[in-house]
Amino acid sequence: MTDVVVPKWGATMDEATIVQWLKNVGDRIAEDEPIAEMETDKATAEIVSPAAGTVVELLVPQDADVVVGQVIARIEEGTP
Repeated sequence: MTDVVVPKWGATMDEATIVQWLKNVGDRIAEDEPIAEMETDKATAEIVSPAAGTVVELLVPQDADVVVGQVIARIEEGTP
């Protein structure tokens, strides 16, 4: 199982908002494929999957505030 965590995109970034999930539970995903869009006070960008496999959990709802390093999803590894 691989955790998807909120990345730190700058020295001052502490929190962000999950704007949209691009994958759902049960969806196949490739490594480095976008899984969600995240918005900070300065930018909106995509969070990418750290592994290939199947999305098994989305741990926060859309529009939720999250912090750097927080686990937001889990991927069961395997070839997509």
